Amino acid sequence: MADTFTAFIIEDADGKPKGGFKPLSLTDLPDHDVLVEVAYSTLNYKDGLAVSGKGRIARKLPMVAGIDLAGTVVESRSADWKAGDKVIVNGWGLSETQWGGYSRFQRVKPEWLIRLPDVFSPEEAMGIGTAGYTAALCVDALEDWGTIQPGGKEVLVTGAAGGVGSVAVALLTKAGYPVTASTGRPETHEYLSGLGATGFIDRATLQEKGPPLQKERWAGGVDSVGGITLVNALSQTVWGGAIAACGLAGSADLPGTVLPHILRSVTLIGVDSVAAPAARRERAWARLARDLDKDHLKAMYTVEPMSKLPELAGQILDGRVRGRVVIDVTA
Repeated sequence: MADTFTAFIIEDADGKPKGGFKPLSLTDLPDHDVLVEVAYSTLNYKDGLAVSGKGRIARKLPMVAGIDLAGTVVESRSADWKAGDKVIVNGWGLSETQWGGYSRFQRVKPEWLIRLPDVFSPEEAMGIGTAGYTAALCVDALEDWGTIQPGGKEVLVTGAAGGVGSVAVALLTKAGYPVTASTGRPETHEYLSGLGATGFIDRATLQEKGPPLQKERWAGGVDSVGGITLVNALSQTVWGGAIAACGLAGSADLPGTVLPHILRSVTLIGVDSVAAPAARRERAWARLARDLDKDHLKAMYTVEPMSKLPELAGQILDGRVRGRVVIDVTA
């Protein structure tokens, strides 16, 4: 193993978070039980906020950023893991309270680890990453609720060309649900059609303030936008339907009323991927391994070197990233 390696670290600069590349050694890493040699991480919206300093994602400083990692166990003090195991970590406070994946090596707690499914390489697993795993959690939640039906009414996916949206479209269509994709980028329609979307709605339509009860359209939906977009999605959901909400790329506000909930029994399902228990994580990754078409996955992501993180962070915050970005931490 190298004596030193490069990591992207967020530090305090006159009371504000500021990120940059710095050398680390193994002795600098947290004293957790499993040492992982990281091959790939990812770029999520939260990572963009952390890397750019535009959001106070890191709650302890200094902090190695990156909410995902995939790699190989090098050393383990846990009976559950041994050297050579291929593993994934999503969430668990990485980049917030625990050092994250933008590092060649990282020490993690054994309970954070998920075994890499045999069908995926580490690169492909990070092509899915937290965004795709969150999408799978959302689809599981909607199916558990029970109002979406194969061949039935439309299922809405907002932010469809983003990471969560892309995987949600692919998983929902694989299961036979008719998907309407919301996006503000017409140039992504061909890409989303390739993933299985059968209809489109301009995101601007969902950003206009409307009445609290609108024409019923959606059997359910996956929302990663929040704000007025989520309010309109709820207002247009059929009696007894549900929207699984997992993001706030548009806004953290919810400027709506209770009318869809008390007059149409519409449910807002909150989906958190950071602290989801192991059983839900394993179920989500099992769905991804079973249902995510490898050709679709390849179309969803690009691989970029870690050295481009500052530039890429600006792109994802500006809404200029399509699908997923895999970060090669060795480059």
